[in-house]
Amino acid sequence: MSFSKQLYLTYLLILIFSTPVLSANEIFRSVDKQGRITYSDTPSSGAEPVKIISRPSRQLHQVTRVYDGDTIILEGKKHVRLLGINTPEIESRQRAEEPGGVTAKKWLQTQLQENKVYLEYDQVKQDKYKRLLAHVFLPDGKHLNLALLENGLAVISIIPPNGRYTDKLIQAQQHAEKLKLGIWSMPEYQPRPITQITNHTKGWQRFTGTPVSIKKSKKYTRLLFSDKVDIRVANTNLDLFLC
Repeated sequence: MSFSKQLYLTYLLILIFSTPVLSANEIFRSVDKQGRITYSDTPSSGAEPVKIISRPSRQLHQVTRVYDGDTIILEGKKHVRLLGINTPEIESRQRAEEPGGVTAKKWLQTQLQENKVYLEYDQVKQDKYKRLLAHVFLPDGKHLNLALLENGLAVISIIPPNGRYTDKLIQAQQHAEKLKLGIWSMPEYQPRPITQITNHTKGWQRFTGTPVSIKKSKKYTRLLFSDKVDIRVANTNLDLFLC
């Protein structure tokens, strides 16, 4: 997803998710009169549930190049898109450079001087561009997706069903915003009144406002800000927003 194509209604709609827990069937432990221990996925009299702790697996890879602030290239020309974040665009044939894009890329290059990373996947492993989607960790355990947000070099971007580490990512961005780190000190990324949205032509911007009314239909909920501005949210996605 392009950084420049995202629209955030900051402080109006806050995207919230609970970090997914890896699914597993519930297991029950029982002991018979002879002291024999058995396990089953069906509860029985006197059986006690067993807490199963799942840990996400991580795989070590060799990095050949940093494409931009949120994309790296591995051996075999495999592109990896860092999950949960977006950094400003760098200049390319398709788009112009956005403020902060080069800074984010250079920071990531500095972090990857050893050229080795661990990848941790979420529920969806690839996007429509065939890029791998992953949380990226250095051998010392540093979480690069999180660190980019902590330093104000990226903005959070959660796309369901991938939602691992969401709480930590949100907290990291909020802290960076509070301290005005990185892009949060730049005028280009300051929130603007939603009344100005009709004059918006291109580039990433944040808008803030209070709806004058809310209308709900069978499929959608509409937030009306004026006779010219309203936002439509699919009812199936309402649980992803806190209004």
